Amino acid sequence: MKHFFTAAAVVLASTFAFGQDANAPQITFSQETIDYGTVKKAANGEREFVFKNTGKEPLIITNCVGSCGCTVPVWPKTPIAPGEKASIKVKYDTQRVGAFQKTVTVTSNAATPTKVLTIKGNVEDAPAQPTTPVNTTGSSKVSK
Repeated sequence: MKHFFTAAAVVLASTFAFGQDANAPQITFSQETIDYGTVKKAANGEREFVFKNTGKEPLIITNCVGSCGCTVPVWPKTPIAPGEKASIKVKYDTQRVGAFQKTVTVTSNAATPTKVLTIKGNVEDAPAQPTTPVNTTGSSKVSK
């Protein structure tokens, strides 16, 4: 009887560790990190993470959360069929000057239900605009 319980415990543990549903949706990203490189202040901060449902059931993304208010994700609200591609759009606020590294946490019904995506880069301050020189000679002659 002791061996029965030991065997049952091993089978149960294996099921939880390795026995994910073979038909479950799978979310496979073409890249999990997007490097903006160096961008100018107020530049277009929109990027997208392209993914494919490589599983056998429809994929449903239930939530996407940016690590701060400066990173805003937009995701598909409808199920993604097996074999279909879709994308999660991310907008970073490029009014914030300096280096950044932010994450977007994706929650879905995939076999791995939570995925963390990363955006990083550096926002440079735009150079000051040259001003028109002001006449400081005191001359106010008007040509006729």
